[in-house]
Amino acid sequence: MALPYKISTLLYCFNERDEVLLLARRKEPNLGLWSPCGGKLKTDTGESPYACACREAQEEIGLSISPRDLHLTGLVSEHGYEGQAHWLMFLFEVHKRLAKLPPPHAEGRFGFFPGGALDQLSLPQTDREQIWPLFWRHRGCFFAAHCHCHGHSRNEWTIEESSVP
Repeated sequence: MALPYKISTLLYCFNERDEVLLLARRKEPNLGLWSPCGGKLKTDTGESPYACACREAQEEIGLSISPRDLHLTGLVSEHGYEGQAHWLMFLFEVHKRLAKLPPPHAEGRFGFFPGGALDQLSLPQTDREQIWPLFWRHRGCFFAAHCHCHGHSRNEWTIEESSVP
């Protein structure tokens, strides 16, 4: 399938109560759904995934961080997501805890949620199916997964690497 390949970072940020920060997206992809903040790498300038994560943390939530404040928890590739693009996503847990909810942003509005509340939210299908369960299981460790998106609510997942305690 000849589609553009997009590379992005997702930031898994938490507050002192270990609630995760999510963004109700105002733009595609995932318009109207809750997801971690983050963004696309500036591939034309050779930006690294860690540099992208730091830049996005500053731009979207006003958090100044460096690569040492990040833990790469997961790597997810999606083949033919929504029939529009292939994605390579770097999932970073941010070590710094947030003291307050960031103000609304051009990308959407923020909310903090306990892990158990995610089942009640409108999430992207791939997040609900595998990405969130994999993130929780591998928090502090690492995983790599691939999703072959077929549309019509049918996805094929392959766990390519899994490191858990």
